[in-house]
Amino acid sequence: MCNNNHNSSSSCIAEILNVILVLQQNACPDSCLDSCDRPSLGGGPNCLICNTRPIMLFTCCANGCPLRMPTTKDLTANPNETQACSCVFRVEKVDGNCCTCRVLADNPDTASINPYIATNSFFTIDLNCVCAIKCLTDTFIDCVC
Repeated sequence: MCNNNHNSSSSCIAEILNVILVLQQNACPDSCLDSCDRPSLGGGPNCLICNTRPIMLFTCCANGCPLRMPTTKDLTANPNETQACSCVFRVEKVDGNCCTCRVLADNPDTASINPYIATNSFFTIDLNCVCAIKCLTDTFIDCVC
């Protein structure tokens, strides 16, 4: 672990991810500065309602490379095949210093205005291992609310 301060009940990364989670939940019909914790999900000429603030996570020991996760739960049985991975995620749940994210994949529909699609691949990360977060342009992700 990077952060050896285990007595801390939260971190700045956890606080930002909590803000993103609340914004995403409020963007769903059922339920300033251009920074990760800006107060509302953006909408623009190409996107009437955004429900996701895509993020990239950087771990303490990754030498500046973003965390990459598989876009599917199914692991390939053939060692010669490359597993499709993504470094773009959607915050789904924050519980203390643990965050559950959904892996987002590039949208195969190149005519779509939405750059990502939801996958069925999730992971939980200990935020003590995260040293940086990069927020991408707010967007709409179908089937996440």
